Amino acid sequence: MAARSQYEELARQLSAVGAVKRGLARILPAECPGGSAAVLALLGEHGEMRISRLAELLDVDMSVTSRHVTHVAERGWIERSSDPADKRSRILRLTPAGQDVLSDLNRRSTEMFAHHLQDWSDDEVGQLNTLLARLRDSFACRGSGGCAPGKHRDECRSRPADSNDESHTRTPV
Repeated sequence: MAARSQYEELARQLSAVGAVKRGLARILPAECPGGSAAVLALLGEHGEMRISRLAELLDVDMSVTSRHVTHVAERGWIERSSDPADKRSRILRLTPAGQDVLSDLNRRSTEMFAHHLQDWSDDEVGQLNTLLARLRDSFACRGSGGCAPGKHRDECRSRPADSNDESHTRTPV
């Protein structure tokens, strides 16, 4: 186990990640704020879904999710159709225009990281990705039925897309 001072420094460093997130937010087009970008990213990663599932993945209230969905739907980036299994529910899916916006957002974020990390080696970027994924996994596995610290099971790393785990969500912001 690491020394307490290491955990204190980790907390400081993670607090400073806000600057990175603000940098990502600045590259978003004006018509696509962070919440809209997150909706597009989640639909791009997980495929079509109900708004209730989207709210779970966003980890926000249904009313907030509904505002984000309305914003992207009004721009033609997603479509809402009746759920054949439950006519009261709607299924959300990306449109080709939404996929184009998502591709642009991914390009922008990739270019931003390439610019700011140009003095990093491929190995260093790979190590950062590996360690951040491991950190995310460590937090995702806690909770009911989760893994004990340092004792991950294979299934905690490969939960199905319809589980309540949002640990592998990639959003542009």
